[in-house]
Amino acid sequence: MKRENTLMLTDLAEDPATQEGRRDSPAPVPPAEIPKIDFGERVWRLRVGAHGPSIVIRARPALTGAAAVLAIAALAVAGMSMGSFVLSPSEVLQALLGQGTAKTELVVISWRLPRVLMAIVIGGALGISGAIFQSLTRNPLGSPDIIGFNVGAYTGALVSMLLLGGGFVSTTIGSFAGGLVTAAVVYLLAFKRGIQGFRLIIVGIGISAMLGSINTWLIIKADLHLAMMAAIWGSGTLNTAGWERAVPLLLIAVLMVPALMLLSRPLQGLEMGDDAAAAQGISTEPAKLWLLVIGVCLTAICTAAAGPIAFVALAAPQIARRMTGSGRVSMLSAGVFGALLLLASDLIAQHALAPVQMPVGVVTVSLGGMYLVWLLFREAKRS
Repeated sequence: MKRENTLMLTDLAEDPATQEGRRDSPAPVPPAEIPKIDFGERVWRLRVGAHGPSIVIRARPALTGAAAVLAIAALAVAGMSMGSFVLSPSEVLQALLGQGTAKTELVVISWRLPRVLMAIVIGGALGISGAIFQSLTRNPLGSPDIIGFNVGAYTGALVSMLLLGGGFVSTTIGSFAGGLVTAAVVYLLAFKRGIQGFRLIIVGIGISAMLGSINTWLIIKADLHLAMMAAIWGSGTLNTAGWERAVPLLLIAVLMVPALMLLSRPLQGLEMGDDAAAAQGISTEPAKLWLLVIGVCLTAICTAAAGPIAFVALAAPQIARRMTGSGRVSMLSAGVFGALLLLASDLIAQHALAPVQMPVGVVTVSLGGMYLVWLLFREAKRS
């Protein structure tokens, strides 16, 4: 029986009619043309113990964030190596570990390290602030420099600096007060049965224009020496960075971390809309108010330390969202890419533009302007 079956199959294979039918059948699809099946985003699951809780880590954001942190470390070492007194990376690391010469430790720890730390902390704070406001408004243009909160902080700092003759502490307090007062005015004017992102942006742009004219009037009426200092500082600069500014900035940034961790869940809920956030048990208006206060405080401390540095808060969250492939703006990734953006801009301002050190705000405005034009062009094509 087995032999007969074999003969029958052989006869069919050799039958011309069968061969003709095979020629008419569609050709097999080459393996290269077979569409790939998308099984979703790759994640890693870390489990604590055999039956303990597990932690899910998304692969692409984790790898992208790790690469950005390594880039920040490399740029930090490069920033502490370059200058009129050039050092090798090994000499920088030895100085940081306390094993260098007295001269290298003076240059690295006393002069260059505060500037690098301030660039990282200010860039991170601006990136987080931009992520907060862009999530609240659900608009890529919703950042403190567009809405006008950094302009309000600058106004408060100018009043303290030019009219009251205050030092760094007084300027910091004035910056906080100016930012909070501006946020309160924008909030009240934009409030209409709740806060809508588009209204907040439009009102903020108008308040920013008014405060810009006030700032110009204050500088014109001030003493020439103070006016020049205020104008340079107003462009956003790290040229005056030192430990006397870096230490208070670091302390305030550390104190902000618990508040940011507590508000991360309400921020994620608000990104999906007020109704979805309320369904999750989130009090939407109080959460918006606290997020607004935290975002303004982050902007104010950056303005008090280095002046109003523009466009970092605007660009960093969107760059982070595209690099990580995420559908939402994450505060952590926005802070990392904000630090990377400002640190790279400061290196360009110090060593690549001119023989003299330029304010870092000049570089961020140039890069941010190009990004803004691209963003507007992209949104126009989409609509």
